[in-house]
Amino acid sequence: MAENGGSGARVTLVRLLPVLAVAGGLALVFAMGWQHYLAPRAIAEHRSALKSFVDGHLALALAFYVAVYAGSTALSIPGGLALTLLGGFLFGWLLGGAAVLVGATAGACAIFLVAKTALGDALAAKAGPFLGRLREGFARDALNYLLFLRLVPVFPFWLVNLAPAFLGVPFRTFAIGTFIGIVPGTFAYAAVGGGLDEIFARAEAAYETCTAGPSPEACRFAIDASALLNPTLLAAFAALGLVVLVPVALRRLRKGEGAASGPP
Repeated sequence: MAENGGSGARVTLVRLLPVLAVAGGLALVFAMGWQHYLAPRAIAEHRSALKSFVDGHLALALAFYVAVYAGSTALSIPGGLALTLLGGFLFGWLLGGAAVLVGATAGACAIFLVAKTALGDALAAKAGPFLGRLREGFARDALNYLLFLRLVPVFPFWLVNLAPAFLGVPFRTFAIGTFIGIVPGTFAYAAVGGGLDEIFARAEAAYETCTAGPSPEACRFAIDASALLNPTLLAAFAALGLVVLVPVALRRLRKGEGAASGPP
């Protein structure tokens, strides 16, 4: 009996190793302060050097960018929008958008597999009635729901990476839904990133004007969010999200009509 208990503990530890690795990587990033390199001011200050490196070493820069994007996504580090804008700025909307698609999908799939392998199956085994019904409902229309969550920026990207792992979504469905679902937003923000020079110039001018005033210690380098997240862009994402839910609504409507017309 004791031997079986020890074997079970070892299996549990092995399953949790990826989770511990992710937690350790995240702790290292914040301990070293590497997340600050994704701040708008850091990108603005180093944009000339970054551009020069890309011009001289395009393939290496692309590989490094994809690796950083995948790693930051897998570790759920805030800054995905900044990285997407940076990709458009450095590589152009087409090449930069393609690099984001590869990096974001790879990182999302990695953390999905970690969560599903280490926690998803155990959670499913102990799931109560509510979670069980939620898993069944999500499984029936997993791709449509996942596309909706990816297209409509309501929930954080990291949450949409983890929740499907606990709701029984197959890996193939998750990978396809993630890749397709982030295409519109990726290329839209990569295109915005292509105009970062002008946005940075306005932010720097405002910051310099502020620091020349009576309270320079209160000044902060900030990007005008309205230049990035304008209502038209958000409305377009919402419309796309509603479109992918139409098949789900029609299927349930037909099911309801069929039940109503059945024998009493």
